[in-house]
Amino acid sequence: MSFDSFQAFLEMGGHGAYVWWSYAAGLGVLGYNLFRPLRARRRVLDALRRSAAQILREER
Repeated sequence: MSFDSFQAFLEMGGHGAYVWWSYAAGLGVLGYNLFRPLRARRRVLDALRRSAAQILREER
């Protein structure tokens, strides 16, 4: 599908708002799915470090 101008591309025949909001929502979901596990991993590793430090302190 070709458009006569950039404005026509953005409007997409009156459906532009739906198209661009769906792209934004999709990118938001992708971003959430990428960063949420990284954050959870960091929390787990921090908890393991705290537990290991506590065990080492108790052994002394």
